[in-house]
Amino acid sequence: MLRALTLAAALASALPAPATACARDAMLVFDGSASMDELSFDISRKTRIVDARAALRDALPDITPFRDVGLLTYGPGSNADSCANIDLRFGPRADAATDILTEIDAMEPKGLTALAASVRAAAEALNHRTDPGIVVLVTDGNETCGGRPCALGSTLAAEAHDLTVHVIGFQVVVDFFSWDNPEQVDVGAGNTVAKCLADRTGGLYVSTETVDELADALRVTLGCALIGSTIFRTRVVP
Repeated sequence: MLRALTLAAALASALPAPATACARDAMLVFDGSASMDELSFDISRKTRIVDARAALRDALPDITPFRDVGLLTYGPGSNADSCANIDLRFGPRADAATDILTEIDAMEPKGLTALAASVRAAAEALNHRTDPGIVVLVTDGNETCGGRPCALGSTLAAEAHDLTVHVIGFQVVVDFFSWDNPEQVDVGAGNTVAKCLADRTGGLYVSTETVDELADALRVTLGCALIGSTIFRTRVVP
């Protein structure tokens, strides 16, 4: 079951304020699949991509002055096989907020969800076998390209020098009957298969529903040990 946790006090007491720069570079892996642009049954709600852009605009200026961040997206692209549309927009760079927002604002979501292949590509971009790094995956749910995120998490844990994968589930809807999501049945009710990536690399899996929750989760996972004093309102799945 998802548990609502208020972590601000614990983080404030246990973690130091950010240094001049974070020790590890990071890659943001962003879900650009078609489901990010779907309307829910509640017609008053915005699409996920609209809310995600708002959360990025809120959070990134607090993060990128301290950590070099790169961007990789999946879903839209020119390949007929949308599972091959994994796009390394750029590697980690300083003060990347504007560059990330420009790319995401121009994105038109479409295609499928290549979770495992995208995280693998982000790890490679960080030279994970020799260099420390962080991958933060933002996704609305399922692997739909036949990849195996759980197996990948184990592989990355074994071969990486010092790599942590954090996963932020945003308005996740889990499909247990997807033929191209072979590991989903092993994960458990209510969780996306992407949770394995965090579990097996020592990262966090955070379930978010609102713009504020997503922004806070980005600060905690992509930021340094502690960015400011924002209350972390997201729901963390143990």
